[in-house]
Amino acid sequence: MELLPRYMADWRSIIEGTAIGILQLMHPPLGTAVAEQSAFFDDPFGRIFRSIPQIWATVLAPDGEERGRRIRDLHRDIKGETGGRRFHALDPETFWWAHATFTQLVLRSVERYHPPGELDPAGWERLYQETVEWYERYGVSSRAVPTDLAAFRAEFDRFCAEELEMTPAAERSLFIARMGEPDVLPVLPGSVVRAGRPFLRRWGARSTVGHLPPIVRERFGLEWSDVDQRRLDQAVTATRLTFTAMPRSLNRSTFLLALRTTGARTRGERYQPAA
Repeated sequence: MELLPRYMADWRSIIEGTAIGILQLMHPPLGTAVAEQSAFFDDPFGRIFRSIPQIWATVLAPDGEERGRRIRDLHRDIKGETGGRRFHALDPETFWWAHATFTQLVLRSVERYHPPGELDPAGWERLYQETVEWYERYGVSSRAVPTDLAAFRAEFDRFCAEELEMTPAAERSLFIARMGEPDVLPVLPGSVVRAGRPFLRRWGARSTVGHLPPIVRERFGLEWSDVDQRRLDQAVTATRLTFTAMPRSLNRSTFLLALRTTGARTRGERYQPAA
């Protein structure tokens, strides 16, 4: 891998993370599993803070392949029923959708927050193929994985148009984003988070809803105006310019430090399979 580690060791790789998290929760098996088999409704953001350092480490850490297998094994006992159908976390389509949302997160980060034209068509295809290699580190069935970038985009769009639902977990997450929660973030003092609550409320609603695919906003009646879009585009442009001016070494070092810090603070709270 060459491109994927470069783009994932970057603050821009997680900017649209709240929208991607909601897309995960809109897939009924994932939304049901999170709601029923974790403390999601009591600690909705804890899942994100516990998961991102582990998942990013499957690419960025020297023992990434071993970490991927460990993540797979954590999902062996996660199963249940939704809509009258049984599901298992390692079902190929379910596991792929969780990975697909992270693939989309990385692709979007390059499209939106890196200089235009940074990748040519061959570069985009190479980046996608590296996300397939990333998926293979989990050691699960690749049956559901699209073979190329065009097929991935088509299947991702189909999922958004046909497979997703407004699950209770997704609905709760949208409410949280609009209200500017939570009060505590692992990498910031609580007082800083509370002081920034007015900004978090405005940005949370605009960023989360605005970064959802248009078909998802339309299907579930999420309000979004032309004014909202202009303001979001302005924020994206400002963010892109800010990161373009930032030394890459500073971007990378602070992001990796934040991942390590968050991982260390949440290690004791991570999901443990039943004995």
